[in-house]
Amino acid sequence: MSKVALKDPYNEKRLFATRAFIASVFMVALVSVVMGRYFSLQITEHDVYKTQSERNRVQLQPVPPKRGLIYDRNGVLLAENLPSYSLTIVKERVDDLDETLVLLSELVGVDEDDLKKFNNRLKRRRPYQAVPLKLRLTQEEIAVLAVNRYRLPGVDVNAQLTRHYPKGEEFAHVLGYVGRINEQEQFELDPINYSGTDSIGKLGIEKYYEDLLHGRVGNQNVETNARGRVLRVLERQDPVPGADLTLHLDSHVQQVAHEAMGDGRGAVVAIDTRSGGVLAMVSTPSFDANLFVDGISSKNYSALRDSPDLPLFNRALQGQYPPASTLKPVFGLAGLHYKVITPESSIYDPGWYQLPNDERFYRDWKKGGHGTRINLHQAIVESCDTYFYDLAYKLGIDRLQAFAEPFGLGKPTGVDNTHERSGLLPSRAWKRQMKRLPWFPGETLNVSIGQGYMLATPMQLAAMTATLANRGKRIAPRILKQYGGAEVKAPVLPPVEASKENWDTVIAAMRDVVHGGRGTARRIRQGASYRMAGKTGTAQVIGIAQDAEYDSEQITKRQRDHALFIGFAPLDEPKIAVAVIVENGESGSSTAAPVARKIFDAYLLDKKVSDQQRATAHPRTVVTQR
Repeated sequence: MSKVALKDPYNEKRLFATRAFIASVFMVALVSVVMGRYFSLQITEHDVYKTQSERNRVQLQPVPPKRGLIYDRNGVLLAENLPSYSLTIVKERVDDLDETLVLLSELVGVDEDDLKKFNNRLKRRRPYQAVPLKLRLTQEEIAVLAVNRYRLPGVDVNAQLTRHYPKGEEFAHVLGYVGRINEQEQFELDPINYSGTDSIGKLGIEKYYEDLLHGRVGNQNVETNARGRVLRVLERQDPVPGADLTLHLDSHVQQVAHEAMGDGRGAVVAIDTRSGGVLAMVSTPSFDANLFVDGISSKNYSALRDSPDLPLFNRALQGQYPPASTLKPVFGLAGLHYKVITPESSIYDPGWYQLPNDERFYRDWKKGGHGTRINLHQAIVESCDTYFYDLAYKLGIDRLQAFAEPFGLGKPTGVDNTHERSGLLPSRAWKRQMKRLPWFPGETLNVSIGQGYMLATPMQLAAMTATLANRGKRIAPRILKQYGGAEVKAPVLPPVEASKENWDTVIAAMRDVVHGGRGTARRIRQGASYRMAGKTGTAQVIGIAQDAEYDSEQITKRQRDHALFIGFAPLDEPKIAVAVIVENGESGSSTAAPVARKIFDAYLLDKKVSDQQRATAHPRTVVTQR
């Protein structure tokens, strides 16, 4: 029996040597890779990684500019910046965003509306940009966050200036408001100049003069710790603040106009006839612009949007109304200018008018008419529709349209504000283009009393009234008075050509609308220490059948006639022109004209700014003496 070897020392030694060699080669290769990478990091790419390391510690941050302030003509503050604190998050520095949001909700009570807005902002942010989660923190909330700061990496409390409107509803439509930058605006804006800025002008003066109000962004190099919090500022370039604006608006006149409108729906526009400056621009009902600054809640926005009174609708610039009899002075001047009538021309007014070979009766507002022989003066003073039906038939729509257009009707006035509408001054060409129908003579009669297709905004009527007061001299309405110490001049427009005698005739009639014994606005002259001129108007909202009579008791309030009044004062040296529209106010003489009288008194008689206004007045602004 042969013996079998249980152990082969030679083979085992050779196997061990082979394995040791392979392991040694592998170890040498690994060490070589590590040493090569170490050499690359420390020697070859030293400068690159040193720079990246510094960037983790030193950051360039934008410094947003201070938004310019807005003042009225007397230095009363209308838009200011107040210090505010907000809770912000830098997503890249947060370990677990969902967990952090839950913790913050427990600490400072973040609601669903805050979370929804935060998520929307998060989608359109830039990398490492701080996104606000909750705005206007209280001192207690700031203290709670400070105590728990160690638990909240990437979370910080930022101080900033927030827009505030001290006058609230009174100036909402003319000033507009600022709001959070949305996704579309972010793509349209200069990404550098608006870095670090969360808000932008959305409407009104705030939007129209955004370039002036915003300023230029600055920057600063800051040193941060591992959690991204700023330790110190290494270098800083200060931003250029936005320009402060001084407006033609008179806060006292604006307040009086707003209060005079009360709970009614409508608009008031007052213009300085000498400069074209807009002294007041009121639309009622209004809203508190401060609700929009930090993002309005869904509940508040729904209440404003769904209100039947349309508080968000700027009636002064966007409301298009039949101007009614307020156009009669213009069309009377047209009749004189084209020599279709003379001041002595008269007609018989039985209370209705008929076109040749037409069975339809065009009714006068006064049943039974105004008398046997009615001339232009009496037709304006008593607002005789029949006279203007006859005048319009003689003039024709072409000459009516051609003469009214230079008064600024049918096109935007160009006032420095947003979303102004053009109204409508109809013509043959317009009807042919828009309705593909010919022009009918009866439509000319409707235009002569400011009805039918005719539409105008309150701003257009105020500008037209200023042109009447200036006897044809036209100045474009302007809200901005000065900025940066420089006066802003309103553009002078081509004048309305008419003879002195014709101007005298029409203005004398407008004077007697207020001061004459039978004037439709004679009630507002009581107690006045100055003389004024004006014209009332009552615009139909719904059609009335030929044989029917208007009865306000039989129709709903929102279907009742609109009340209008235009006027200027003082008569001999006009300083202010006013247009008033009260929706469904029915009577221009009893509803709209008294509003104008209060505005005249406020501007012409109230010489001093109230103590409260002076307390907030801008010390560097020179008060304009009237």
